[in-house]
Amino acid sequence: MSVSMRMTLGFILTTVVIDSMGIGLILPVMPALLREIGDIPLTEAALWGGILTTAFSLMQFLFGPVVGAISDRFGRRPVLLVSLFVMALDYLVMAVAQVFWLLLLARIVGGITAASQSTAAAAIADISKPEEKAARFGLIGAAFGLGFVLGPMLGGILGEYGTRAPFYAAAGLAALNCLFGYFVMPETVTDETRRPFTWARANPLGAFTQVGLNPELRRLLLLFFLYQVAFFVYPATWAFFTTARFGWSEGMIGLSLASFGVAMALVQGGLIRWILKWLGDRGTVIYGLVFNTCAFIVLAFITNGTLALLFIPLTALGAVVTPAVQGIMSRKTADDAQGELQGVLTSAGAMAAMISPLLMTGVFWRFADENAAIFLPGAPFLVSMALMLVCMVVFLTPARRQAA
Repeated sequence: MSVSMRMTLGFILTTVVIDSMGIGLILPVMPALLREIGDIPLTEAALWGGILTTAFSLMQFLFGPVVGAISDRFGRRPVLLVSLFVMALDYLVMAVAQVFWLLLLARIVGGITAASQSTAAAAIADISKPEEKAARFGLIGAAFGLGFVLGPMLGGILGEYGTRAPFYAAAGLAALNCLFGYFVMPETVTDETRRPFTWARANPLGAFTQVGLNPELRRLLLLFFLYQVAFFVYPATWAFFTTARFGWSEGMIGLSLASFGVAMALVQGGLIRWILKWLGDRGTVIYGLVFNTCAFIVLAFITNGTLALLFIPLTALGAVVTPAVQGIMSRKTADDAQGELQGVLTSAGAMAAMISPLLMTGVFWRFADENAAIFLPGAPFLVSMALMLVCMVVFLTPARRQAA
C-alpha cells in the first residue's frame, strides 16, 4: 500500500473515530449533565437521555441515504470535510448549552453530520478489492471501537473537571482532522462510478426500496437492523445500569467503556481477519450471534462490579457480525451504488438507535425504579438476548429452506 493510500485510509478511519466519539463522549457525563440542567432524578434523566439519543439517531436515519447519494454524485471528499467542519461547531454549541432545547438542537445537528459515516464506508469500498471489503469494514469497526474508547475516556476524565470540558476537546479534534483531510484526502469517486443525484433514491424510503429489490440484501438488511437494536443496549443503558447496580462514578463508567472499546478495536481491527479465514462469512455471523446471546445473559444478572469490569471487554469478542454482514452486502452491490448501500445501512443503524434507547431505557426505568416489583437493572440485556435469537432465525431460515 502506497504512502498516499495509507494517509487516505488514516483520514477516513480517523473521521469514523470522531463520528463514534459523538456517542461515547457524552455517555459518562450524561446523567450528571441532564440532572445539572433539569434538576431531575436519575431514572428521569435516563428517559431524557433516550430522547437525546433518539433525536441524534433520527437525523442519521433521515440523512444517511441523502449524504450517501450526494457523495455518489459530488464525491466523498467534500462531504467528509464539510461534515467535520460543522461537527466542530456543533461540539462548541454543546459546550455552552445551558437549556435542554439547545442541547437537543445540537444533538439534531450532530446526527446530520454523523450521517457522513456512510460516506466514509463508501470511500473504503471505493479503494478496496472485493476480497478485501469484509476485512476493511472490520477496520471501520475498529475505528468505531477506538472512538468508543476515546469518547468515554475524554468524557470520564475531563468530566471530573466539569460536564462541558469533553465537548471543547472534541471540537478541537474534529477541526484538526478536517484540516488534515483537506491536505491528504483525494477524491475516490471516478467518472465511471459517479452517479446522478435523484431524490427518488436519496430519501430513506426510496433508498430502502431500491436495496430491498434484492431478496438476499433485504434479508441481510433486516438482520443488520435487529442486531443494531440489540447491540445498542451498551451506549443506551450502560451508564445508568452501572450507576444503579454498582454505584460507579463517571470515571469508572468511562474506564469500563474504554476497556470495551479497546477490545472491540482489537477484534475488528485484527482478530476478525483470522475469524473470517477460519469460519468464513457465514460461520463468523453465526459465531457472533451465539457469543452475544451468552454475553447478554451474563450481564443481565451480574451483581459484582469487579466481575463486570473484567467481563465487559470480553463481550467485544462477539463484535464481528456487522463487518461480516457489510462485506457480504457490499460484494452484492454495484460499484456506482456503494454510497447508496452504506447510506441505507447508516439509516438502518440510525433507526435501530432511535428505537433501542427508548426501548432499553424504558425497560431500565421499569425494573430499576425503587418501587419496581422486581429490581433488575440488567433487564435490558435480556431484551437484547431475545433479539439475538431472532437474528439467528432470520439468518438461518433461508438455509433451511434451500436444504429442504
